[in-house]
Amino acid sequence: MHEEIAISKDVSEDTGTAVGADHGYTSEKDAYLRRLKRIEGQVRGIARMVDEDSYCIDILTQVAAVNKALHAVSLGLLEEHIGHCVVNAAAESDEAGGAKVKEATEAIGRLLR
Repeated sequence: MHEEIAISKDVSEDTGTAVGADHGYTSEKDAYLRRLKRIEGQVRGIARMVDEDSYCIDILTQVAAVNKALHAVSLGLLEEHIGHCVVNAAAESDEAGGAKVKEATEAIGRLLR
């Protein structure tokens, strides 16, 4: 078992989690960043299509592709969160585990809207 060292870090006001803390996605961070940069490029392409007065259905097809790509990123992050953050909190205590389950459930709700 390793000993945790208390280091002063910025804390997210939304979650109370240390910014820069080890999260479930940390091992896949580079892959997530590549996917997000690809999505960013797709969105810029959509803006260019609108600027160039492209056909509506072609633009909508690209919007659907971006939505699908973002959905895949969301599901990956959710899986990492449950497999790492929720599991670790549940091992810590029932209360901490319950709070992380609630947090994950709320995130799923936001994704489904």
